[in-house]
Amino acid sequence: MLSDTESFGQDFLLTLLTADPAVAVEGEQAGVQRIGIDIERLGKAARQAGHDTRLSEHTWDNLSEIARALRSSDVFVRLNPPHPGTAEEVGVAIKCGATVLMLPYFHTEADAAVFANLVKGRAYTMLLVETPRALVRIQEIAATKGIDEIMIGLNDLRLSMNLRGLELVSSPLMSTIARIVKDSGKRFSFGGLGRHDDATLPLNPDILYAQYPRLGATGAWLSRSFFRNPPAHWTMKDGVKALRARLSFWAAQSEHDLTLAKDALALQSINSEV
Repeated sequence: MLSDTESFGQDFLLTLLTADPAVAVEGEQAGVQRIGIDIERLGKAARQAGHDTRLSEHTWDNLSEIARALRSSDVFVRLNPPHPGTAEEVGVAIKCGATVLMLPYFHTEADAAVFANLVKGRAYTMLLVETPRALVRIQEIAATKGIDEIMIGLNDLRLSMNLRGLELVSSPLMSTIARIVKDSGKRFSFGGLGRHDDATLPLNPDILYAQYPRLGATGAWLSRSFFRNPPAHWTMKDGVKALRARLSFWAAQSEHDLTLAKDALALQSINSEV
């Protein structure tokens, strides 16, 4: 039987975005639990202009192909922000085989409630908190019935709040958000994980890993950097195994050590150029 610290990494929920069924199968075999597409386009290019925007060209056909290819992983889709076509998007996503639906860039608990009512329990529901107003209303949003998980999207919040690096993650505000979400009985997740030993990233990814057990988060994206310039003979399975082991390592550390990692992340963020 795994200890609590060992199971932290093993149970951690990873989400992989891809339109390629072969990559999806590789991800499933590597132990990634959520795999699917990103159809978010509305407003994203404008609000992230001049930054490293992730705009996909994924289609519903891609989602159907991935749903047919997967055997055990959940079929994931990130929808567009709330708009007049949301109901249609929810229906098409479920028809194509989606089992996990994410609503990004919303503002209030009313948006969350409409989303939950559209899904009607037919899929697992995730909210991606990316707006300052949603942060301010996190207590009400966390109390919304029919929502299973709340994820904090770091990139849009960093831009809209004029933050540096991962300043939000190391802040008291993030600790408060995590507590509110967990107290509501919902899963709490945030951000994306690259390889913990990737020295090419602007901030030390290993001290970001430490924030997940510190905050009690149970999930993250597999970031684009996770796949960038991998070591020789590296496979996704190798990478996911190392990621889980490192999360479990940090889960076994003392509160003092986790606080030191938080302070190191705060200092790096303050000195970051972005």
